[in-house]
This record gives sequence, structure tokens and C-alpha cells, in this order.
Amino acid sequence: MSFLREIFKRETTKEISVFIIVAILIYALKNIIDLFLLTFLFTYLIYSLEKTIIVNLRKYIKLKGMFLTIVLYFVIFTLLVYFVYKYIPLIVNQSVILANGFIGGKSQHNINKVQQYLYPLIGNVDIKGYLKNEVSTIVEFITSLGKWGINIILALVLSLFFMLERTNVRRFLIKFKTSKISIMYKYVVLFWKDFLIFFGKVVQLQILIAVTNTILSLIMLSIMNFPESIALSFMIFIFSLIPVGGIIMALIPLSIIAFNIGGMIKVVYVISMIILLCALENYVLTPQFMSSKTKIPVFFVFIVLIISQHFMGMWGLLIGIPLFMFILHMVGINLNKK
Repeated sequence: MSFLREIFKRETTKEISVFIIVAILIYALKNIIDLFLLTFLFTYLIYSLEKTIIVNLRKYIKLKGMFLTIVLYFVIFTLLVYFVYKYIPLIVNQSVILANGFIGGKSQHNINKVQQYLYPLIGNVDIKGYLKNEVSTIVEFITSLGKWGINIILALVLSLFFMLERTNVRRFLIKFKTSKISIMYKYVVLFWKDFLIFFGKVVQLQILIAVTNTILSLIMLSIMNFPESIALSFMIFIFSLIPVGGIIMALIPLSIIAFNIGGMIKVVYVISMIILLCALENYVLTPQFMSSKTKIPVFFVFIVLIISQHFMGMWGLLIGIPLFMFILHMVGINLNKK
């Protein structure tokens, strides 16, 4: 028994125990983890942007954090309302038209053209039969669009309230320091600070990747004569903040718009563009940027991304690396040492 007491008195044992408890709580809330992660992501991005603006403009004008927060969220909600008003009706209507076209025979001429282009590469593939099976994907997209829309709006509202009341929130949380769970509070705060440092590095890299995707998308959409390519590129930038999965999510609305303006040929061009961007992000940008910023070898970056994506889905691609860095830090491994 004395041996067990000695083990549980060690700081490492306490840290691991609290970490396991936190992991179990997060797993128990996995059904609403999207909402929490979106709230965390929006809050972090807005806070970082607000801090950058205040630091860069304080020589010329003194801005209050509360005022700047309201302005930033007003701009975000305005852009969100514009996107919903401008594109959601178009996407829904064209989804119905596209599905009817696949089920009927109206798109046979375009499909034959696509088969002529792709035959030298993939042989005699029944594209129409494949597309009929994929109509369910469009229906699922329309269904999930409402869920994601609600989550995004709720996350923005929650992050807005947090930003406006962050001082009161901090005062409230400090009360746990003298509570009966003060030991847990101590380690959770340490975990949170370390995780934020590592997460900040990854978010900076993801923003850089999103900017790269946006620039390349703007060029390609302009070449394909897409209407309002700048607005669509902004949509791609927002989606690209979600690693890999985000750019795939942009495929369906872009494909629907492409079908509306140029038929199946234009859809093939859009799919090719998304495949190129996904390959670039997944196999070049993410591993190289992560490795250079975190000092983790590219091989281990790949392994961590694969494992985290398997257990946590697309969000694992965003929080997998900072979580791995946090675990290394917890066991005493310093990545900055040569």
C-alpha cells in the first residue's frame, strides 16, 4: 500500500490521472464535439485577430477590446448572412435539378462527353451509373447543411459571449482554485496553457494553408469563368480552416454551381481542382509546414495525422499534432533541444 501511495503522490501520476479524466469527459461529449471545437476555433481566431489589430494600431489610435470585438463579429455575421442569402437558395435549387438530371436522362449528353475525355485514362466506366448512386450524397449534403449551419451560428454566438465576458469568465474560473477540486484545477490550467501554445502554432499553419488554397482556387475559378469567384474563394478560405475535410466540403456547392454554368464538363474540372488541392494540402503543405514549425520529423507527422484522423475524424487533423506535442511535453521531451 505504501508503494501505491508513493506512486500516486508523484506529480507525473497526478498529471496523467487528470489527463485521463479530461479525455474521458471529452469522449463522453463526442456527440457535440463539433460545436465545442468550432466555438474554440472561432474564439481563438477572433482573439488573435483582435490582439494583432490592437498591437499594430496602438501607435495611431487607442482601440477598446469590447468595441473591436463587436465590430469584428458584426463583419463576420454580415458576411455569413450575405453568403446564406446569395448562395444557399442557389445550392439547394441546383441540388434538386442536379439530382433530377441524374435520375432522368437529361444529363446523358454531358456524361457521354465526360466519358470521351476520361476514357483514355480510366477506361470504359459507367459514369451515369456511378452518379446515380451518388445522388444520395447530395441529399445528405442538404440535410447536413442545416446541422452545420446551426453549429456554426451557435459557435459564433457562444464565442461572441465569451469574448464580451472573458473578464467575468476568468474571474469565475479562478474561484475553482480554492475549491475542493483545486488539484484538478491546477493541472487543467497547466494543460490548457501548454495546449494553447501548441494549438496556436498549428492554427497559424492552417491559416497559411487556407490562404494558399484560397489563392490557388481564385486563380483556377477565374480561369474557369466562375461568377463572383472572389466570394467563392472566401467560402473556400472558411472551409479550408478545417483541415482537408473542409476543402472536400466545398466540393459539393462548387460542383452544383459548376453544373449550373457549364454542365458536367465544368463539374469534372471542379473535381479535378479539389483533388489537386487536397493532394497538395494532405501530402505536401501539412506535413512540411507542421514538421518545420513543430520540429517533429515528417514521418511522425504523417503517423500522428493518420492516427488522429482515425480516432477523431477530420478534427483530428487540426488537434492531433498539438495533442501529440502536449503529450511529449508532459513526459518531459523537449523538441527545441538538438
